[in-house]
Amino acid sequence: MFTVRDSAIPDVLAPESLPYSFYTFEPDEYWAEPEDSWWMNFSNWVIRQERIHGTTVQNFGAWADRTLSRSSHSLPNNESYLRIGFAAESEYSDPAQFKPELRFRLDVPTTQQKLRLVIESESDELIPLGERERDRQLTEPNRTDTETTGALRFLSQVGDAINLSTDVGGRLRLPPEMFWRTTASKGWQLDDAWALNVQQRVYYYHTRGWGARSWFGADRSLGNGWHFYTSSELEWLHQDRKFEAAQILSTRKRLSHRSVLTPRLGALGESQPSWRTTSYFADITWRYRLYENWLFAELIPAMEFPREKSFKDQASVVFRIEMYFSGMIDRH
Repeated sequence: MFTVRDSAIPDVLAPESLPYSFYTFEPDEYWAEPEDSWWMNFSNWVIRQERIHGTTVQNFGAWADRTLSRSSHSLPNNESYLRIGFAAESEYSDPAQFKPELRFRLDVPTTQQKLRLVIESESDELIPLGERERDRQLTEPNRTDTETTGALRFLSQVGDAINLSTDVGGRLRLPPEMFWRTTASKGWQLDDAWALNVQQRVYYYHTRGWGARSWFGADRSLGNGWHFYTSSELEWLHQDRKFEAAQILSTRKRLSHRSVLTPRLGALGESQPSWRTTSYFADITWRYRLYENWLFAELIPAMEFPREKSFKDQASVVFRIEMYFSGMIDRH
């Protein structure tokens, strides 16, 4: 025999009903007013920015969706975002200095389900492979400026399993540079443990010529909250007449509902003047969610052993604060 107590939710979650272990302050401080400080002022300012600009990103995506499709309705699954951050990198001889970072994407599904408008602040094809793999280790001054691109993306399938997308667009500059790219991807669940994903991309830029990328990735659970990932990538650069290659091994563990730890090992190589290794690297990314689901902090200690430095170790530590503004379009 048992009885069920019907309690109102406000009563269950009232401050005086929660256990002492839930709090980091004394019971007599439950209703205390927050002390005015620079941290409170700064954090309140940051929260206001997300509430203002998160809605702005969402509304802009909805407007672009309706304009392109000439419809009064917007579809869900808008993947637009705006990332604003500050990152500081410290190396052996250089002190840490905070640098601003800005990235954005307008990725809008139209009412024509197989057509999307994509505007991005950077293009993967114009970034060297080694830089893409070490992206989070770098701050904005050390990244390649690819300029903003805009494209129409056509989505389709080959058979029932291979996803295919084709982009036709240009780099938004004067004079503009037209480009075309096609990407095919497929995933398999090999058994109860292993999953495999494959992606093939072919692209053409008017001034840089064409290129191709092949990417293979596999992952599985290791138990105790750890997950293992491995990926191999090979890219052909027709303008340089050479291949670039990367092999990455990584694990990932969610330490809590706020933080994730990701150690990685990687090796980079090229085919000219002959097949050779150009760099080894290792890094550990600790990512912490500071507030809700849009304010994050990252700490990334890294070691790189580049051929151009005779494989001598180059150590660095990156600390980053990042605000991620986005919104899902709801049907009106």
